[in-house]
Amino acid sequence: MRNVIFTAPFPLETTMRFARAAARLPDVRLLAIAQNPPTGEDRKVFDDVALVEDGLDSDSLCRAAKALERRYGPIHRVLGILEPLQIQLGEMRRALGVSGTSPETADLFRDKARMKEELRRHGLPCARHRLIRAWSDAEAFVAEVGLPLVLKPPAGMGCKATWRIDSIDALRAALAALHAGPDTPALAEEFLRGHEHSFETITIGGDVRFSSCSRYYPTPLEVMETPWIQWVIVLPRDIDGPDYADARALGVRAVEALGLETGFTHMEWFRRDDGSLAIGEIAARPPGAHIVLANSYAYDTDMYKAWARATVDDAFDGPFERKYAVGVAYLRGVGHGRVVRVSGVELANERVGRLVVDSRLPARGAPRADTYEGDGYVIVRDPDTEVVKAAMKHVIETIRVEYG
Repeated sequence: MRNVIFTAPFPLETTMRFARAAARLPDVRLLAIAQNPPTGEDRKVFDDVALVEDGLDSDSLCRAAKALERRYGPIHRVLGILEPLQIQLGEMRRALGVSGTSPETADLFRDKARMKEELRRHGLPCARHRLIRAWSDAEAFVAEVGLPLVLKPPAGMGCKATWRIDSIDALRAALAALHAGPDTPALAEEFLRGHEHSFETITIGGDVRFSSCSRYYPTPLEVMETPWIQWVIVLPRDIDGPDYADARALGVRAVEALGLETGFTHMEWFRRDDGSLAIGEIAARPPGAHIVLANSYAYDTDMYKAWARATVDDAFDGPFERKYAVGVAYLRGVGHGRVVRVSGVELANERVGRLVVDSRLPARGAPRADTYEGDGYVIVRDPDTEVVKAAMKHVIETIRVEYG
């Protein structure tokens, strides 16, 4: 029996999809480390759960892992999917003598300034950046790239605590909000203009075995800046042709440059208005925003199992055929407070219901979500990418979410 530790500080549904996939593998005893214990049926996913007071504290996690090792014997793998957990997972692996991504490699993915420096060292295009420790750094960077620019913590994730800065006054205010200083720098980046996409990989032993692309309409940063926007991700059916050839090559080179051995990666990249490419950032963990689920529908296979097979078994069951285009519409609305009304669902169902493969409508009475994923989603698929795009347009123009 292989003892596998799955670290899930907060066992939410998105996280549990990966845990269930690992638990279903043959000859696996799945052991959890959590801050909040799983509830309901999710308690049956794990053979044991070690609770910690702080699910992101490395010392606490290592102590809990050692306790599980004493209880069950040698640990085969240490897993987890959260962005702010990747370095700690590497430290746990080192403490237990388990193979997998090291803390140094995890930090190279996590520290966005170091990441961009390493990518640039390998000749890969990415947004110009600078760590801002003093106002003079900010002035010099504005003089170099102009406004607008993007400001974020060096180890940020998604669009949390990320601002588009359009003026000097806004820059001063954002730096103050981030408490930027010599010991706590902020990361300023060139504002990339163009179409934003993602690029996902499964890598085993340093070899990229699977890759996928999607496009965002509009960009996640624009979504966070405009709370009422209902936005979509589209996975085109055909990504093997010349339209994505340069992006696929860029993504593979980025994974190799940062030294990932085995795991999922999620890269955000831009095709500028002049056709050139630039990497936004890349993470050594599965993507959020239902992209793993969307890939499952695109390839008509279980991508959560593919993640588990790679990270636990060092195996890949592909290649998989990309049979469908897939779209994910994120349901968000206008107002504050809690969801009071969701309208237009019947009309949307009349128009595109035959294409819907998964959905979760906003629940009346639920507090408004503060993430770009919103309060619900609708996933459609069809062999024709244009049909999927049209369906996405119908969904976001028809369904309305109101708060109060």
